[in-house]
Amino acid sequence: MSRSGYTLPVFACGAAVAALHWLRNHQGLTVAAIDLLEPAQIAEIPIEQVAGISANQALAITRSDPGDNLDLTKNTPVWAVVEFYAGEGEAVIIQGGEGIGKQLNDEGKAAIYGYAQRLLTENLQRLLAPIEKIKVTIILPEGRSLALRTSNSAFGVVEGLSLLGTTGISQPLSTPDQLSAFRADLEAKASQFTTLVFCIGENGLDLCHKLGINPAQMVKTANWLGPMLVAADLLGVKEILLFGYHGKLIKLAGGIFHTHHHLADGRREILTSHCSILGLPSPDIATIFQSSTAEAALKHLRILDQATGSNWVHQVYSSIAETIDIRTHEYISSHNDQGKALITCGSILFDRDRQILIKSKTGGILLEKLC
Repeated sequence: MSRSGYTLPVFACGAAVAALHWLRNHQGLTVAAIDLLEPAQIAEIPIEQVAGISANQALAITRSDPGDNLDLTKNTPVWAVVEFYAGEGEAVIIQGGEGIGKQLNDEGKAAIYGYAQRLLTENLQRLLAPIEKIKVTIILPEGRSLALRTSNSAFGVVEGLSLLGTTGISQPLSTPDQLSAFRADLEAKASQFTTLVFCIGENGLDLCHKLGINPAQMVKTANWLGPMLVAADLLGVKEILLFGYHGKLIKLAGGIFHTHHHLADGRREILTSHCSILGLPSPDIATIFQSSTAEAALKHLRILDQATGSNWVHQVYSSIAETIDIRTHEYISSHNDQGKALITCGSILFDRDRQILIKSKTGGILLEKLC
């Protein structure tokens, strides 16, 4: 049985609560109790160290524990500096320090997203007197180096890690136990809706929220797209919108339905094939094939469009999106007892800035229906 842990925002919150406790009581906590909000339960976060920096400022340290999840933040130190302040402003101000990423598409704002902001604010506000105000600075001493091993830069986050997510529970996304949990979630939602949205990860879920899609129709799949599509068909789901980052979802156009990079890649080959079929000049095809990432290939196509007035981005990604729809239907049909799936599938791909890059024809229809 796989062991679940907590997401990075929970440890940041635990450290902040411990630092505030020091300021209020001049005593260290060994364990900080955190209301996770999502789900509605209490987490006990071990605190390694608490120290007063000044009369109005304290530092607390804990370490991330994501359970059995293959997460590079496992055991990384998480610091929180809390200080009282006077003057105008919110009761709780959350700031990103060293190791917290900066959002390039939001004027360098700290990459501390909705759930993390709410988790910290609500837990800390409960501990403040009505007239008290605090500033909280979250620091990840190893964040800058760890970020080099992530795809953060593909989503416009640089110089550190994000405090991202919609829940406090960290699940091991690559284990059979997690697939069972995803299937259970799918079964519950399929009993209520015949149209669902499949999101591989948190970026897709976050963007769906912003577009106004009902959260009860969103299903997280992680890399288990194939088994989840087959399960949806068996459960009688009629329509599925595949919603994902282009560098991940593109694999489906090549018939790759388990998208973990350890199992299969093929992104540059898929991109190159579509570029070639559509008649992209040979030197540019070579550049696409030699691109280190799908994002780099997209950037080249965008530069080419800007320089020549062409429309390669739309042509190439429209072709890929329509192919994703076809291959998805074929995949489900190949696992269907009748050999023919009745389910309708559409796809939407977004870029590093969380902006929609392309919608397949069916994907556009389903998005209008869902919004």
